Amino acid sequence: MNRLHTRRTAIAATFAAVALALAGCGGSQTPAQSGGDTSLSDITSKGEMVIATEGTYKPFSFHQNGAGDLTGFDVEIAQAVAGKLGVKAKFQETQWDGIFAGLDAKRFDVIANQVTVNPERKAKYEFSAPYTVSTGVIVTKSDNSSITGFDSLKGKTTAQSLTSNWYKLATDSGATVQAVEGWAQSATLVRQGRVDATVNDKLTYLDYAKSTPDAGLKIAAETTDKSLSAFAFRKGSSQLAAAVDKALGELRADGTLAKIADKYFGTDVTK
Repeated sequence: MNRLHTRRTAIAATFAAVALALAGCGGSQTPAQSGGDTSLSDITSKGEMVIATEGTYKPFSFHQNGAGDLTGFDVEIAQAVAGKLGVKAKFQETQWDGIFAGLDAKRFDVIANQVTVNPERKAKYEFSAPYTVSTGVIVTKSDNSSITGFDSLKGKTTAQSLTSNWYKLATDSGATVQAVEGWAQSATLVRQGRVDATVNDKLTYLDYAKSTPDAGLKIAAETTDKSLSAFAFRKGSSQLAAAVDKALGELRADGTLAKIADKYFGTDVTK
């Protein structure tokens, strides 16, 4: 979606003249007064930031024990950011398929759900500074010494979901792929020695390793390309995005981001 280009009209010119007259009288012109970006003043005036998240995406956004309070890595970071902005974090659980449509429809102010920053999305939305950095990894049994890089996958068998981008990376590297439904099945097949490896997101592996330390798996190699995830806002929300960036900077400096990351992944995945 391209930016909309507004036309100058007689009415707009009149408002501009009034604004200039007010400024000349010593009045300060704010974005809200000029009809510009009110994204930050909107949330401060209502005292809350409405945040879209799935609520079913562990460990990022989920309900403890299935029916407890909403929690997770993204949830805790969003709560910390809202605290820095002096507003309440109000979460609105939304299915991923409709999450951007809901943002466009102004049902919420921001998305906090491991939204990957890419050129297509940057053309349509505002983004904060990244708060999650990850790579793609090859996971093998701990005693496997035959796989040391992606070129080592040629002739090997990996377990992959056929709809994931990791499937393409595995096949492009020369692996034969055994289809699975997701990470849990992939990890089981690797542990049982029924496949040589699986290619997946590093955060997925770290979450698994944190909860299953005796699984006997390791990271054999990882990509040099990094995936960055950030808060997503509607276009025209640059003031809110800037305020969130400032909050993230303060939370990074005081160790809050690292502490939340260590809780869920055992390491700092925020930089």
